[in-house]
Amino acid sequence: MKYGFIGCGNMGGAVARALSRSTKDILVSDRSGKVKALAEELGISYGDNQTIAQSCQRIFLAVKPHMMADMLAPLAPVLAQRKPVLITMAAGLTMAQIQEFVGTEVPIIRIMPNTPTAVGMGVIPYCTNPLVTEVDLSDWLQDMAPCGLLDPLEERLIDAASALSGSGPAYAYVLLEALADGAVACGLPRAKAMAYAAKMLSGSAEMFLASGQHPGALKDAVCSPGGSTIEGIRVLEQRGFRGAAMDCVIAAYRKNLELGK
Repeated sequence: MKYGFIGCGNMGGAVARALSRSTKDILVSDRSGKVKALAEELGISYGDNQTIAQSCQRIFLAVKPHMMADMLAPLAPVLAQRKPVLITMAAGLTMAQIQEFVGTEVPIIRIMPNTPTAVGMGVIPYCTNPLVTEVDLSDWLQDMAPCGLLDPLEERLIDAASALSGSGPAYAYVLLEALADGAVACGLPRAKAMAYAAKMLSGSAEMFLASGQHPGALKDAVCSPGGSTIEGIRVLEQRGFRGAAMDCVIAAYRKNLELGK
């Protein structure tokens, strides 16, 4: 098999779903058997960890950081012998730590995807160790194209990127829900409030990316002197919105560092 997924929860499932648009040559496994339904839906295969270790060329390690060492221990002999490309998405764990768990040098790609990967709108920073060949990397990037943006990043910055783009969808959903709740409080039907809020956030992000303007300038363009929008901005500033947004990213970053210890 070309690809294997050891563990396939929310994040692994998101990547597998997008990757399946490039290839069906995918074998997935999990402890509970729940991912069988996903495998049937996507037209890919379901198996076990040992089979993946023995037969797959590129293996996504999609288990929680604290489970990684125990998961890799029984697979280490075959992985050390075959040396498939290991693709880790465990927050906080470095490529050196993954290599230590395997017990020998193996090609490793470290990624930090986010859940919008499932719909082709993901952000996936990645880095590689020297054993990943240009051919393997190029072919992997081509297969991963349906996932969204794949961007090379120094490993020392991966945990910071994870705190922003990896955790960020959760922050965005909280904001979306809160804005919609405000509109509902003003009388807008909930279905319309949720749809308007989602489309507004999506459109605003696209406008920023397309225009290249500073977000402050785009904000100013919406705020008429003495108008309703600047009054809303005043309340956000009064309640410490910017500080809270910064602090949530910093808190996630610090937690990522703890997970690697």
